Amino acid sequence: MERRKILLSMLQQSQTPISGSALGKQTGVSRQVVVQDVAILRTEGYPILSTTKGYYLDRTEQSGSVRILKVCHTDEQVEDELNSIVDLGGTVQNVMVNHRAYGKMTAALNIKSRRDVRVFVDNIRSGKSTPLLNVTSGYHFHTIGADSEAILDEIEEMLRRKGYLAQRLPYEMEL
Repeated sequence: MERRKILLSMLQQSQTPISGSALGKQTGVSRQVVVQDVAILRTEGYPILSTTKGYYLDRTEQSGSVRILKVCHTDEQVEDELNSIVDLGGTVQNVMVNHRAYGKMTAALNIKSRRDVRVFVDNIRSGKSTPLLNVTSGYHFHTIGADSEAILDEIEEMLRRKGYLAQRLPYEMEL
């Protein structure tokens, strides 16, 4: 559809997030139609992320290698898991859970250093929120980016050794 091509073009040209209302205004539709269009673009493989400031195209997926890994651990192990990934050169682009009642929920993280890990963990500890993994008994997915497949292999093996890597179920293969 032409409108989705326009939305995609706007996101590709922007260096900052664009609100759903602004995208709707530019294409002559409501914000809710924009939400639906973005969902369709995501299913087509476009790495569109949403923030409180709007939508943006995740350019980290456009270079290097990316892998989605299923993991399971406790709240106390979050910091170790994230530090272990960034120490090997990975970027934790997002966290996703596949909830039976609520469906697929994804949150952008963009954690690429120990400092980012510390800020994330401090924000969790100082607030009233808990990590997203708690809604699915510790099971969750991360999209991890790295400069090469070899680095991703190393990260995956490290997660396996630490007992964090979880087996994907048949219905999760398309995630």
